[in-house]
Amino acid sequence: MKPALLTTFALTLLAVSLPAADAPKKPVLLYSRYFNAVGETRYQPDGNYKEVLTRLRGEFEVRVHAEPLNAQTLAGVNAVLIANPSEKAAGTNPPPHHVAAPDIAAITKFVQGGGGLIVLGNQEAHNLETKNLNRLLAEFGLQLVDRHTDIKLLPLPKNTPVIGGLNWLYYSGDQVVLTAGHAARPRALVNNDLTIKPINGPRNEPGCLLATAEPGKGRVVLITDAGWIADDSLAGKPIGEVTIKGADNWEIMRRLSRWAAGR
Repeated sequence: MKPALLTTFALTLLAVSLPAADAPKKPVLLYSRYFNAVGETRYQPDGNYKEVLTRLRGEFEVRVHAEPLNAQTLAGVNAVLIANPSEKAAGTNPPPHHVAAPDIAAITKFVQGGGGLIVLGNQEAHNLETKNLNRLLAEFGLQLVDRHTDIKLLPLPKNTPVIGGLNWLYYSGDQVVLTAGHAARPRALVNNDLTIKPINGPRNEPGCLLATAEPGKGRVVLITDAGWIADDSLAGKPIGEVTIKGADNWEIMRRLSRWAAGR
């Protein structure tokens, strides 16, 4: 074989044999169940969060575990998702772990250093713990309060950062209060539109339903509902006898997750 042809063949073989080495790595999203009670059936990764986690795997390396959040378990993670942390035990299982000082220190350090945090609240009667969770959220100028809004479809203004122009099917939840002047720069991304009446209930409180903060090098997303990305929501199933079309919940979650992860 001529030298030129041999060189071309060798370079081609090298390029074919090493494609994986050059492929960009996906960012890592950790769905942490550390603050969820053992036996709690809501938002299980193999239950009604199966679909959203499956879709997120197209964008992320998705990890799921209930280990403590510390320097070891957060190593290599780009964003952490926490959904509906539990207040009480489920059945005869042991009580859940509530947010404590070591958790606050570890998570705050993770976020300040460039990590992302996505926290999903909920409405009442969903075993949601907020007293201790709010101690963590206070680090970012955010708080959850018990003022509720029922299910509604919210068209988001086009000038809304990250998720503008999309339609959010909100599945009932509590409310966010921002700490003015906080160093983490909290801001309301979505405020409740009182002109849009809820679909299945009377509650329609003025205030913030989705907020962000940018502490240090990191990003925080706080959303007052956890059911909006559950399987039934993403499948477009009817709410009672009402079928709602045009919701962009998956795209909203995709964009917020990527934003939180710094992508």
